[in-house]
Amino acid sequence: MLFESARVRLRKMTPDDAAVYHTWRNDLAVMQSTSPTLDLFTFEETASFVNQVILGSPSGKSYIIVDKESGKPVGITSLINLDYKNRNAECIIDIGEKECWGKGYGREALQLLLDYAFLELNLHRVSLRVFSFNEKAIRLYERLGFKDEGRSRQSLYRDGRWHDICHMGILQEEYVTSKRSVPGS
Repeated sequence: MLFESARVRLRKMTPDDAAVYHTWRNDLAVMQSTSPTLDLFTFEETASFVNQVILGSPSGKSYIIVDKESGKPVGITSLINLDYKNRNAECIIDIGEKECWGKGYGREALQLLLDYAFLELNLHRVSLRVFSFNEKAIRLYERLGFKDEGRSRQSLYRDGRWHDICHMGILQEEYVTSKRSVPGS
């Protein structure tokens, strides 16, 4: 199956996923390193966001990350701002279940998403944004082949301090070349 690795399966997000997404969206520890705005939301607000923004976007594709063994949703990953003419998109990933942090779920899910982006959609470029204090994520993106493309200086205010937003990107040829050179990819 295209969207499956050793431990992770990606399945298309549906309106039924609003409940689990609502749990993650209202966990400030989860959103601390991924959401520019920290806030709490009612279930109705989350359901509306899922239906109108995530599922209602003609330029996005969102997938729930599922642990294959337990069948439990552990996060979400998306391609957004899909531009088929110029063959590029932005990717997003959130591991919502904190007990799954640091266990490779994000790496596996992102590899599946990049396989889809480059090997099926034939995109030329995938970019992402990451907060400068999220050093573990930056290291993961670098290991996958993303390159630093610049920063938006002091554009995020978190915990009483200003932080940069780092812009990273990977080209199709870079991903395909790195995939061939990494055993087990």
